[in-house]
Amino acid sequence: MTDLTTLLEVGGPVAALGGGAAYARARHPGVYWSTIGLPISTVRLLSSYSSVMEACGLTVAPSRLRVLAVKATTRREVRPVPPRRGIIRPTSTGLRLRLRLAPGQEPADVAASAERLRHAWGVHAIYVTTVKPGVVELRLVGFDVLRKVRMSRKVEEGFLKVPVALREDATPFVRDYRTIPHQLTLGATLSGKSMYLRHLIAGLARQPVALVGVDCKRGVELAPFAARLSALATDPEQAAELLPALVKEMEDRYDLIKARQGIAPDTPDEEITSDIWGLPESERPVPIVLFVDEVAELFLVATKKEEERRDEMVTQLIRLAQLGRAAGIYLEVCGQRFGAELGKGATMLRAQLTGRVCHRVNDEASAKMALGDIAPEAVMAACAIAPECPGLAVAGDTSGGWSRIRTPYLSLSDAAEICRDSAHLMPDVLSLKPFRPDVPARPVEKAAPALRPLPVSD
Repeated sequence: MTDLTTLLEVGGPVAALGGGAAYARARHPGVYWSTIGLPISTVRLLSSYSSVMEACGLTVAPSRLRVLAVKATTRREVRPVPPRRGIIRPTSTGLRLRLRLAPGQEPADVAASAERLRHAWGVHAIYVTTVKPGVVELRLVGFDVLRKVRMSRKVEEGFLKVPVALREDATPFVRDYRTIPHQLTLGATLSGKSMYLRHLIAGLARQPVALVGVDCKRGVELAPFAARLSALATDPEQAAELLPALVKEMEDRYDLIKARQGIAPDTPDEEITSDIWGLPESERPVPIVLFVDEVAELFLVATKKEEERRDEMVTQLIRLAQLGRAAGIYLEVCGQRFGAELGKGATMLRAQLTGRVCHRVNDEASAKMALGDIAPEAVMAACAIAPECPGLAVAGDTSGGWSRIRTPYLSLSDAAEICRDSAHLMPDVLSLKPFRPDVPARPVEKAAPALRPLPVSD
């Protein structure tokens, strides 16, 4: 009886501790990793490193000098040599570890064994990157960071750089317009495409950049940010007037570059390899970022007259995509589908959009439109996005690299408030003044009526 009582007394706290750990792992994986998962995975890694590397085929035969030294000093068996391990650096989401590859090994050998290493060390995922010839870095992720996105406070920010999402390897996905000037973002309804767009606008609103919007859904997506937009078109008729103004602004900037650098005025724009960043800061025009929401609305026509207008707008978009980078004009094109069935010029425009972000789509063909021509293996990853995971997307570029990302939640009111607070940063672009949207006055909250004191009765 005494033994049973003692067992119950000891088992109660142990069961409570186990239940608390299970709850933390399910509800607060970051806390669980920092307190329990990190020490356990570190012990597993240190205690089984050599045996795991040998089981994964990542060891090589020792050198003759090592064999002679071992035989001369001890009688131990000479075992294969694993890659030399560096210092283990813990992070809030996992571990970082550098390996010096043995002679004859390559980074692809380690990457091919990443799944085996993940199971051996009990982590969520392992990603391999090359640091320099002969050295790779293992990034061990302790839990699914995309289930509940928390952006790191230490994010590299800069001019025309916006940390907009989190990658599956726990690194921030930064939209850098200087590196990738134009991008195509696809996604079905409720896939998180609008959330991605909000983060871009909110991030650029804090910088001295001219923001231009084309939202042919009567402005329901971009109108809340009107306080920070230098120009806004809410239907195809207005877009047909705004796009030529942007093309004219681009041509004027090319003339400025020619005059500054002594290039002949009759030189075609296509032969100018310089850009506005070579101009003095006092003469450099401000960058312009053009957001096109639901690009299919610019292609859809019903009459012959609308078809002519469509062809003109598509031609102007293609010109901006081909020549706009040097003039400091960048495109962010969004839609649900974007393929040849939209009409003439759609495929040519898509070919100019270097960056690709594909949220959940309704069919495989839509995923192929976004990623099929740059990373065919990413198409299936985009098709596997579940409807209950809004904001999850596959991001890639024309280099062939791709990764899964997810955008954190940002309410429309918070994004609009950021734009209102940053309205003073809106640059003055003369050619865009006629298209500046009317900013509705902020509703004034009615004060509560003052309470009158009740009369004192006799």
